Formats: sequence, C-alpha cells, structure tokens
Amino acid sequence: MKRRLLTLLLALCLTVGVTPALAAGEEAPQAEPLPGWATVVLADGYALGLFGDEIALTHGDTVTLEQVEAMAGLVADKLALLGMPQRLPAAEGLVIDTTRGGVVNALYQAAASYQFPGIAQEPADYLVDVGALCGDGTGLHLDRPCTVLEAATMANALVLSLYDQQNAGSLGLLWKATGGENTLYLLGSIHTDRNNVYPFHRQLRDIILTADQVAFELDFNDQEGILEFAAMQVYTDGTTLADHVDPGLYQLVVALSEQVLGIPEELVALYKPWALASTFQSLATTDETSGANAMAIDLYINAKAANAGIPIEGVETYALQGGIFDGLSPEYQELYLASSLLMISDVDTMPDEVRQVFVDLLGEEALEPAAQDYIQAQLDQIGAMMDTWKARDAEGFDRVYGKDAILTSDDELNAKLFTDRDPGMIAYAADYLSQEGSHTGLMVVGAGHMVGDTGIVQGLIDLGYTVELVPAP
Repeated sequence: MKRRLLTLLLALCLTVGVTPALAAGEEAPQAEPLPGWATVVLADGYALGLFGDEIALTHGDTVTLEQVEAMAGLVADKLALLGMPQRLPAAEGLVIDTTRGGVVNALYQAAASYQFPGIAQEPADYLVDVGALCGDGTGLHLDRPCTVLEAATMANALVLSLYDQQNAGSLGLLWKATGGENTLYLLGSIHTDRNNVYPFHRQLRDIILTADQVAFELDFNDQEGILEFAAMQVYTDGTTLADHVDPGLYQLVVALSEQVLGIPEELVALYKPWALASTFQSLATTDETSGANAMAIDLYINAKAANAGIPIEGVETYALQGGIFDGLSPEYQELYLASSLLMISDVDTMPDEVRQVFVDLLGEEALEPAAQDYIQAQLDQIGAMMDTWKARDAEGFDRVYGKDAILTSDDELNAKLFTDRDPGMIAYAADYLSQEGSHTGLMVVGAGHMVGDTGIVQGLIDLGYTVELVPAP
C-alpha cells in the first residue's frame, strides 16, 4: 500500500491530470462579451480568486459591497505573505462603498497596513502611482458606480504591482535550453494549486508572455482530443462501475461523490475507476493554501498564453495520456480508487462498514496510525515540492521528489509515466531547438520529467545542447 500511495501522489508531477467532467453540461447563458482590455487580467484574477466563472456574465454589473470586501480581503491575505513591516493606518476611516472611489479606499486600506513605499499618499494617488488605477482620459471617475470587472482589475493590478515592487512571487522550476539561435524555456510543473503558488514572479510572467509558442503535455484547447479523452473515461459496453469494483467500494464511491462533489449515482456509475480516482486524488492534494478556484499551474499558463494570442501545442495526445490509465489492470484501478478515497476519509470517524471496505481491499494496516502518518507525510511532501518550486530550488526538488526510488520500484504505473514518455519529450524539445531560424518557446510539463538522469534537462545536455537553470532575479 505504501508503494502505491507514493506513486499516485507523485503522479502530480508527471501527468497533467485526468479529472473527468463529472457534471452534466448545460448551454451557458449568453452575455455581453468581455472588453478586449480584460484579457490581461483574466488568468491572474481567476488564479488569485478575485472572480470565478461567473465573470463572463457579471463583469458589467455594479460590484456589491460584499464583493468589494471579499476582494479587499483576498488582497490583504496576499500582501500579508510578503512579510512587510506593519504600519498604523490613518486614524480617520475611509468610505468604502460600491463606487470606484469606495473600491479604491477598500484596496488602499488593505495595503496601508504595511510600509510600502509611497503608502502615505491619498488612496487614489497611491493606486495611480502603483498602476492599479487609471482613468479614461477625462478623469478617474471616483464617484461613478464600479463594475465587477473594474474592481477585480484594480485588485489584481495592486497585488501584482506590490509583489513586483518587492521582487516576490513564485519563480518556478525553470531552465533555459539553447541551440543555434533558438531558445526553449523548460518549466517543470506540479499539476495542482497549493502553498499560495499565485502570483507568479514577474520574470516568469514575462517569459510566458514573450514566448513565440507554449507547449504543454496536452493542448488544452484541442476540443476533439478532449472529447476523445472524455469518451475513454466512461463505460460504453453497457456495464457500469458497479460491474467492475467491489460492491462495498461502489457504495462508498456513490456516497462520497454525492457528499463531496454533489454528483448523483446515475452519473458516477458511468465512470471508470481510474477517472474517479484521479478526481478524489486531486481533492486530497488541495488544502487551505489552495486558491478559491484551485487553478492548476498548467491551466493558468495556458489561460495567460491563450488570452495573449500565443500559439499553443501539445507534446502528447489525449489518447496517449488517457491510455496510460485506461490500460492499467482492473486490480490496480480498483486499488487506485480505494487508495484515493482513503486519502479524503477520516479513519477516526468512519463507520464500521466503511472501515471494512478499506480493510478488505487495502488490508488492516491501511487504517493503522503508521499508515495514516505515511499518507500525511506524502501530502506534506507535495507541500515541500511546491515550496521548492516557488523558490526555483531544483536541487531541493530533486531531493524531495526522489525520482530514482520511483524508477526502481515495481509499481505498474512507473514504466508508463516515466520510461515510456521521457524520450518523446526530449525529442520534442530537441526538435524545437534544431529548427531553422530564431525562435523562443516555452515547454511546460511535469517536473518529474525534467529531473534525473532520464529527464529532459539531462537528455538535452547529452544531445549537446546547453541547458542552465535560469538565475533568480
């Protein structure tokens, strides 16, 4: 069991993710299109949690006082992480309401608790100076009602500006490979949102936006591939999940899907064990440090690049990644699902019938304190990996990750995740670097594929390319 939990958790650094779309789709209501200038704020604002999917419908609405307070609270939380010296705010209170000026006051108040340069100015002057407030050429219009999008834009700009001012933000595991006149930045990703990974450092944001092309493990905009992948996750032979897993496990999946995901049995029953296991595993690896929208690193970069009109490619296909999991033995898929459910379950409070399900599939030791400590250690390991990612500590990541131990284990997933895939990723990078002309690209794949003797970094070096860790600014 310990071996399985190790592999399943570390797969976050290998595979983009196989979370199924577990909600029945409905045609989205139509709304006024977002203004063109909004594209620069969408990825960061969503990742920071300043708004959710509803922004497409509500962006032109007047912001509510509750929304103003929520955005200011998010700004305050992000600024607190900078560790700036505190200061006493001005004695007189600021009027906080739903006008542009009221939103400015709320955001200023979040920053005014710290000794940022220039913070002693009037709120509007300060936000103008740091680039978080601008007018339309005729004035700042502070008395005008503020829209949801305007408020989010100001909040987003304030966070990014102050992080940039303090040379702060997540750096990412980033290497620079060169060949001839070509440059390919290599970003090893961890496919989750944890440890306050947002915002990214300006250096990393700039590299994303100046790339001629961004390549991910998968092209997230490939609708045909996404549909093919979705089809692989469900049964098409007339059977359901109940026909393929232990009856007790099936009932537990149904109960937890309803309780945790709000998904009814008739929908859950359509999905294969590996697809459901990935969903529950993703839930297990988020915590209180995850953003409100839990936007995985890859999806953030994809949104940022796509909104900027940068071409996007996939190094692999959805059929290949889906096949990695769909090809797992039925026995392994069942254990994968049971292990993922155990990660989100409380051993101390679970009913006896639930305990028996885990005992029957994973053994008595799965519920013992030592095993539970081991599970927590693996979750803590993800947090440690995220911290090395944020600091661009490649050596630290390699130590925490322990790729050699994974390669030498006999787990069924290992050959599929590493041995069978790293060579193709090395070949993709080499092809990019060997093309004619001068190009600058960005390749974003699981960090586990970057490191170690079989990884992309060493593979390119072995082929004669120059690869160096990008110096932190």
